[in-house]
Amino acid sequence: MPPPVTAYFCMEFGLHEEFPIYAGGLGVLAGDYLKSAGDLRLPVVGVGLQWTKGYHVQRIGPDGMPYEEYPTTVPDFVQDTRARFVIRIGKDEMPCRVLRMDRYGAAPLYFIDPVKPEHQWITYRLYDTVPDVRVAQEMLLGIGGVRALRALGLDVSTYHFNEGHAVFAGIEMIAEKMSNGDSFQEAWDAVRKRIVFTTHTPVRAGNEEHPLADLRRMGACCELVDAEMRAIGGDPFSMTVAGLRLSRIANAVAQLHGETSRKMWAHVTGAAPIIAITNGVHAPTWQDARIRRAHPDPEALLGVHAQLKEELIGFVKERAGASLSPKALTIGFARRAAPYKRSDLIFGDPARIDPLLRDGRIQILFGGKAHPADRKGKAIIQNLVRFSRLYPNRVVFLENYDIGIARRLVRGCDIWLNNPVRPLEASGTSGMKAALNGVLNLSILDGWWPEGCRHGETGWQIGSGQGAVSEAEMDRLDEADRTALYDVLEREVLPTYEQDRPRWGRMMAASIDMARQFTSDRMVREYFDRMYRTDTPPGA
Repeated sequence: MPPPVTAYFCMEFGLHEEFPIYAGGLGVLAGDYLKSAGDLRLPVVGVGLQWTKGYHVQRIGPDGMPYEEYPTTVPDFVQDTRARFVIRIGKDEMPCRVLRMDRYGAAPLYFIDPVKPEHQWITYRLYDTVPDVRVAQEMLLGIGGVRALRALGLDVSTYHFNEGHAVFAGIEMIAEKMSNGDSFQEAWDAVRKRIVFTTHTPVRAGNEEHPLADLRRMGACCELVDAEMRAIGGDPFSMTVAGLRLSRIANAVAQLHGETSRKMWAHVTGAAPIIAITNGVHAPTWQDARIRRAHPDPEALLGVHAQLKEELIGFVKERAGASLSPKALTIGFARRAAPYKRSDLIFGDPARIDPLLRDGRIQILFGGKAHPADRKGKAIIQNLVRFSRLYPNRVVFLENYDIGIARRLVRGCDIWLNNPVRPLEASGTSGMKAALNGVLNLSILDGWWPEGCRHGETGWQIGSGQGAVSEAEMDRLDEADRTALYDVLEREVLPTYEQDRPRWGRMMAASIDMARQFTSDRMVREYFDRMYRTDTPPGA
């Protein structure tokens, strides 16, 4: 008999740019998790949805505003397992099939796919904004995921919900036990022993809620009465609160994020203990093999990095038509377009940034997508495009950011910039990928960076670690962080880059040494040791 497996539920999986069923960091983390589980030959399977159109291709219009295209994403390497099940969503009984993907060296990944064309509206686009479609997607992942695993005949020891999107799986499991005679409390207690939960964003708007009446109408309650649903997730029904109450243990994704999450959810009665397991990245995917061979020799690292930088410059020329300098300090900033990430913070004081750009001492590469319905995110991208037109060949925005562009940036840039409003960055794995390649982080002390930063040795910190303030004081925080960014850039980063190349090489080597603790191999082992073992006390 095959061993029991951990079933890892996620709405998106970022495994390769050729398979665009991911929106950003959550999906890429899930892809790296499965790759490490495959490398380590651990008993893990992934559970997701087969997206017909995936997230989107995002282009830049003449006015600098992003717009979307939706090419079909169904590849020929996803195979039908012949497993079938039925789920009721709203008034419709929907037959579904289970597909399997074995690729990229990852652990097996199972996809749920409605059989009938008239039901595929559910899996048309990742993160649809229509409330009923969003609930249906989460029902298909959660309820459908449990039924899919049952149809496959897999023995599941642990159900791991990566974010709140899958929590209806727990509702389905409770309802199943109640149908066999258990009371609600008995069923809930039994199910909690089999579920673990990872919470990500500390931004309240990112923690989804649904009116209980809508869940009842859609069938997400699985025969649980309103009082039972409220006991789990409240009304409106919070997917994160439900995840905390349905699991035996939960985790945040960095040590600072653990502190933030425990404070944020301290009011939730009956919640699982929240420990911190810092995210990691799949080193074979993200670290260039030439860097791996050159490490730890600083001189060799400088030589290889020069090659990678030239390759990036060639890619930017081909992709965006911009001509970058191999001599200028090349700063990379690539992540989801969200206000708290402050993508354009560096441009806030023209008197300080303009000379650095005009004199060719620095050049900045930007990348990132906004959700199609996120007007603020799209406005951020439009503003970055405006700066790229104001500073041609000095500032470049690379449209349609994906895993392929990310690989080039985290290998070829000199500096990786990150300036979120602390403590709203849960982890920030792109900085780990850069660090693995000796690209030095210049970052606010948020997410994972407080764990990896040794100022002036593995990279640089921006500011002293002041946290978020009231909205009325946000302008003051922006000004303080911007000033700190300019100060460290002008007084420490640029002098080292331009005048002390041996030290820069030593810092590259130190960065790579530091980044070894931030791999997904370490992360997955930690999940098995601290989350999946039922004989281990929570947080041990």
